[in-house]
Formats: sequence, structure tokens, C-alpha cells
Amino acid sequence: MKNVIVGQSGGPSSVINSSLAGVYCRAKELGADKVYGMRNGIQGFLDERLVDLGEILKSEAEVEMLKKTPAAFLGSCRFKLPDAEKKPEVFEKIFALLNKYEIKVFIYIGGNDSMDTIRKLADYGLATGSEIRFVGAPKTIDNDLAETDHTPGFGSAAKFIATMAKEAIRDEVVYSTNRTIYVMEIMGRNAGWLTAAAALARGEDNPGPDLIYLPEVPFDMNAFLEKVGALLKKKNNIMIAVSEGIHDDKGTFICEYAAADKAVDAFGHKQMGGTATYLCSVCEEKFGCKTRAIELSTLQRCAAHLASQTDVDEAFASGAKAVEAALSGRTALMATLNRAGEDPYRCEIDLADVHYISNVERLVPREWISEDGDDVTEDFVRYALPLIQGESWPVMENGLPKHLVLK
Repeated sequence: MKNVIVGQSGGPSSVINSSLAGVYCRAKELGADKVYGMRNGIQGFLDERLVDLGEILKSEAEVEMLKKTPAAFLGSCRFKLPDAEKKPEVFEKIFALLNKYEIKVFIYIGGNDSMDTIRKLADYGLATGSEIRFVGAPKTIDNDLAETDHTPGFGSAAKFIATMAKEAIRDEVVYSTNRTIYVMEIMGRNAGWLTAAAALARGEDNPGPDLIYLPEVPFDMNAFLEKVGALLKKKNNIMIAVSEGIHDDKGTFICEYAAADKAVDAFGHKQMGGTATYLCSVCEEKFGCKTRAIELSTLQRCAAHLASQTDVDEAFASGAKAVEAALSGRTALMATLNRAGEDPYRCEIDLADVHYISNVERLVPREWISEDGDDVTEDFVRYALPLIQGESWPVMENGLPKHLVLK
């Protein structure tokens, strides 16, 4: 018997369920008897909260609905798996449960921390002679996983961010007659891929943001205020895009100047938020003009109505590749998206050793950021533009998107 189990972990995306659909469909094509889903990831699995996906995805229409449903269909978690040496009883329980349900393949859809879980489970399995295989399917809107050109979820989030920036800039140009500084805060703790996507708003019909600040370059408040002041002498309204994780040259997050007691999650990551509000307050005091903070927050990762079809397709293919590799007997891997052509754009799905991915963070190359650190270059635009192509229209009901819900 070849039973497969799949889970979702970490922050979701608008295409994470397309990866789930890819795992399910390919597993069934390759003869898997059952495909189980973990409710709330590895944490739910430890509580034996499993569902048989075959009892839910009974038709092609339901699979298509799943692909167009945002956020984690199975539910997510931020459970940090301990080291096997420190808490072997946790691993013993996990493997006992895998054997109980006759599971031979474990697929985890997630980002960096999720790939750390795959690494630990795969290493324990190999060390104990287990035949269970562990493979990761990439997911993160942050686009910061190593060994892959980009990650499922980034393209759709980038499309949403560029759209919101474009529409907000139209609003400021047409509506506002008073001097106003707009600061759009975009997700990104250490990697600025998402904030850089605001540059995609630029075109013949839109100037795009005036300034773009990524966490890859230390933020200089004095230089920032000088640039804002110079812009205000030329135009009434300014749009600035900033990563939530921009920090000064001492490593202090700018948002910490507003609230130093930021909480941390299970992985020790400090909670972000408040950067735009703080910069607006500084600008208002300095220039005496109106300011407006725009926080896209969780909308960046759940806007399936603006998903990139390219992203949806690649997410599905990466899920399929992950389970295909595991069913063929391979382990300790992650599916990767490799750019195989530029004109036209082509992507090939491959595999990489999860040991080179776990706990490694891929940042925006410095050469893709302007010398002053206040914008991105055309190299980034050429990189990101193919990833936002195509529209994945939602299934509509009563004028609203319809989603598949796990009851």
C-alpha cells in the first residue's frame, strides 16, 4: 500500500492550494491508495487530525475549485520541530503515526521553516532505516527560498502589490490637491522581493512609486527625509513603497522605533508592522503636510481574485513534482522552479537537496537595487514581469468568489 500524506505550513498564499491539488492529482495518477491531508500541518498530525482528500476531491470541478481557493485549505501551523537529539520522543511519535496509517510519502508545502521540518524528518528517517520519503513543495510569497529561481505564491502577490500601487497612485494623482505623502508598507522581513514588485506598476499610464526601500540596504532616515523634501519641491503628492522590515545600520527595525516590545513567533521571528505609520508621523512632523499610511497586510497573500495564472500553473506543477519524486523513492528534496527561457519565458520543475535550502535566505541581489538604495533596477523588472502574467478567474457566485471549504 502506498499512502501519501500532505500538509501546509507557515503563512499561506493565494496559490498554496494549487500545490495541494498538484500533490493529490499526481499521487492518484501514480497509484497512491490514499492521500491524507494533515489539518494544521505537523502539529495537527501529532494530534491525528487527518482527512482523506479522496473523499473531498471527488470531481475535476472540485479540484479546480481548490486551485482557486486562497489560503491553506488544510489549515496551517507555525510549529517548530525540535532537533531529534534533544527530543527523540517527538520523532518516535511521528514515525509511529506514519506507520499506523501506512504512509510511505510525506509532502510538506511551505517556506523556509517548513523545509527545515522536511530536513529533520528525512534525516531521522535515513538514520533509522525508515522507507518513508520526505519531500517539500515550495511556498512563500516572500520569494526567499534558496536553490530556486522563484517560489509559488510570489508571482500572485507581486501582481496584487503592483495593482494596488498602480491604483493608489491614480487615486493620489486625480483626487488629492493638497501636499500628501503616501507610504505603502509591504511584507518582507529581511528580503525585499515583494516591495520591489511595486516597481511593476510603472508604465505609460502610471509613473509608479517615487521611492522604493528594501531591507537589503540599511535605511538612512536623514537621507530619506532629504529625498522626500526634494520631491515635495517638484510635486504635491509622493508615493513611497517600503518593506515592513527595513532597518537602520545598527540592525534596528524602523517599526521598533514606534513599538520596541514587538512579540516573536515560535521560530523567534519578531512580528512586523507599523513601519508606514511611523514614517508618516516623522514626515508629518518634518514637512507639516498630510500623510497617509497604506498597509496591505494579509491581503498580499490571500488575493486569489488577482492570482497570476503562471503562478497557479507552476504551483500545481511543483506539488506534482514533489510527490512524484517521493513515490519514486527519493527523499530530503524540494521541488524547484528553474527559468529555462526568457523570450518566451519558460520554467522547468526540478529538485534540489533540502539541506541547501533549510535555514538559508535568498535576498534581492544588491545589483538589482539602485546605488542610493531607494529604487530597483530594470533587471528586477525583467525578472519579475513574466511571473505575474495571465489571469486566473475565480468561480463566482452571487457576485463574489466561491471557495472550497474543509468542514
